[in-house]
Amino acid sequence: MSERKVLNKYYPPDFDPSKIPKLKLPKDRQYVVRLMAPFNMRCKTCGEYIYKGKKFNARKETVQNELYMGLPIFRFYIKCTRCLAEITFKTDPENTDYAMEHGATRNFQAEKLIEEEEKRIQQEREEEELNNPMKVLENRTKDSKMEMEVLENLQELKELNQRQAQVDFEGMIDRYRELEKREKEREKEEDERETKEMLDRALVKRLRDSDSDSDEEEESSSSQSKQPSTDKPTDILTAVKPTDTQGTSASGVKKAKVESWERSVGTLGSKGALGSLVVRKKPTAAVNKPSPTAVAAAPTSQTDSKASAADSKNASQPVTTQNGSSSLSLLGAYSDSDSNDSE
Repeated sequence: MSERKVLNKYYPPDFDPSKIPKLKLPKDRQYVVRLMAPFNMRCKTCGEYIYKGKKFNARKETVQNELYMGLPIFRFYIKCTRCLAEITFKTDPENTDYAMEHGATRNFQAEKLIEEEEKRIQQEREEEELNNPMKVLENRTKDSKMEMEVLENLQELKELNQRQAQVDFEGMIDRYRELEKREKEREKEEDERETKEMLDRALVKRLRDSDSDSDEEEESSSSQSKQPSTDKPTDILTAVKPTDTQGTSASGVKKAKVESWERSVGTLGSKGALGSLVVRKKPTAAVNKPSPTAVAAAPTSQTDSKASAADSKNASQPVTTQNGSSSLSLLGAYSDSDSNDSE
């Protein structure tokens, strides 16, 4: 497969280039090129503005009998976008720019024209001073005189402005001080307002905290009131119950106040604390108290006398039974047993 784009062409062996006919084209022939407007212009026919950078399909030709240092000059033909009038301009290699020929006027050319005029005047002056030294002196004197006049005019304008401008410096200072004072007062008021707002927020927060604390206390007190009187299962062991009485014992006993630390360990020194767990025996029949003469006649030996003394000592102290009743009935029982032993 042959390449689509090739640089070398095939020439057959019998190729003769002299047989190829030559084209006879005119030297001033035109080409169609695509270009942009090189500057802002305005059409003379309809007044349409054509701005720099607008694209056109232009016809290009070489200007006859015009060269700049061997460089050819080209002319371009374009048409107005509104009225289709023909506009022409050409290259200007001397100024590296384009020159307008006819059909439109170039805009923003005042500054360029002034620069060109100044350049021309400066060039003429240099040519005159080159051959005439008196002209140089005249030009210098003229320049110095003009400079002095400009300085005098400037000084007069300054004095005129100073006379017309009546500035009250004291008033300006007073106004500045007043503005500064107002600014300080405003800043002070803002600081006080911010401090007050912060204190108000802190007070509101403190009140809210106190309200929440009081609500919590009320809730705790209500929960405590709802709790049963018996906090622990062991509190039943320390409950004080009225004891059964016999003979001359009291008919009723008041319930003692139980402390919190006594609920689990029991009341110190209490005789009936564990009475509910002990099986009570039935009360025995009362024994008749023997006469003191019989007790005195019974002991006959030294041992009997010692025993009788111990019995009398025990009899002097009251004996408490399991059910809490006080009785001296055991004294007669001990004396009967001693008399039986002596017999």
